[in-house]
Amino acid sequence: MSAPPPRLTAGQAAARLGVKPETLYAYVSRGLIGRTRTASGSFFDPLEVEAFAVRRTRRATAASPDGARRSDGEPLMVLDTDIALVEDDELFLRGEPAARLAREQSFDAVAAWLWGERWDVGRRLRAPATFVETARGLVAALPSTASWIDRVVVAVRALATADPLRDDVGPRSLARVGEIVVAGIPRSLAPHAGIAEEASAPEALWQALTGSVPSPVEAAAVNAAMVLSVDHDLAVSTLAGRVAASARASGYAVVTSALGAFDSPLHGNASQAAAQLLGDVVGGMPADVAIGMQLRTLGRGAPGFGHSHYRGVDARAGALLRAIEPLDPERTVGVAVDALREAMRPTGLHPNLDLALAALTVAAGMPVDAGALVFATARVAGWIAHASDEYGSPPMRLRPRGRYTGPAPDWSRVEAGDG
Repeated sequence: MSAPPPRLTAGQAAARLGVKPETLYAYVSRGLIGRTRTASGSFFDPLEVEAFAVRRTRRATAASPDGARRSDGEPLMVLDTDIALVEDDELFLRGEPAARLAREQSFDAVAAWLWGERWDVGRRLRAPATFVETARGLVAALPSTASWIDRVVVAVRALATADPLRDDVGPRSLARVGEIVVAGIPRSLAPHAGIAEEASAPEALWQALTGSVPSPVEAAAVNAAMVLSVDHDLAVSTLAGRVAASARASGYAVVTSALGAFDSPLHGNASQAAAQLLGDVVGGMPADVAIGMQLRTLGRGAPGFGHSHYRGVDARAGALLRAIEPLDPERTVGVAVDALREAMRPTGLHPNLDLALAALTVAAGMPVDAGALVFATARVAGWIAHASDEYGSPPMRLRPRGRYTGPAPDWSRVEAGDG
């Protein structure tokens, strides 16, 4: 019988729920959440706290009327988009089921299609060798502490400096920049110029991450991950990219703007914590103990589970987990995923794309933060598609107005003529 997961202190439980300790104890007194009292103080079951947090969030969401002013800071902004749709827990890309595209189409073809090209199953994205050489040199100069996303940001800026047409603004130019960036990222990050020119984006990415040429099965797994990651409504990184496009920033600047929001623990880097969690379970740690440790460490929800856009299962996760099964013939990773899913059952949360990216990372023996690189490289294609859409709207339309909430202005201190 496994040891119980580490307990949360009252402070940790209150922080997870986003309430004061007094409110937490009010929940206890009303029988809404249990606690264990010891000589050292009160302690809480992390899985019970997580389940309670999920229930509170769902009730708050259901009770919020459309159009009401929100107190959680979320802006009431709705933008039209014809790129991605989540409906009945299924992701569609321009009307096509993303899971089917991940099985049947290459990422390179999907990216070009999102940029306005006709379907071309043999499409391969290319980046000029001279651009890549410039970027590789700058990336190589980074310290060993640089993350994959640090390297991506430098690579994108370096590719821009090598491009004499970098400031050309327009849909056709955006597609050209998208191709250069998606094809250029893995080749810029590879320590040596060993990635074949004809390699697809997933093949190049596998080689950059592992140092070896992928087998068809390995390339197919990364291809599925990239197609399923290409776009997902208006994520914070996508909105950041669209804001830059609204100001008519270049394609390269759109991507680096988006990367600024992407490089965060709650968005682009979320799969890293999920990979650490999954790795602990693969290594023999009981799933509930591993989850409890992550909850204590992170102070937020269990990584790799739940998504605000899905009431049930994140279809992207299921599709990617199936795609990586050939990389896990002994089901070492699959069994660990099942154990985590079972441990999280009381919370009502299901695996999301971050857990599936983590499973790819662990099954392939990639670095723990490799999921962020796969995600970012794929999402570049989505950001470019959104930027192209934004270029068709009036410039600067995404410049919002602030609602001042500070002290009343003291007009008595304004000198005549100051204005």
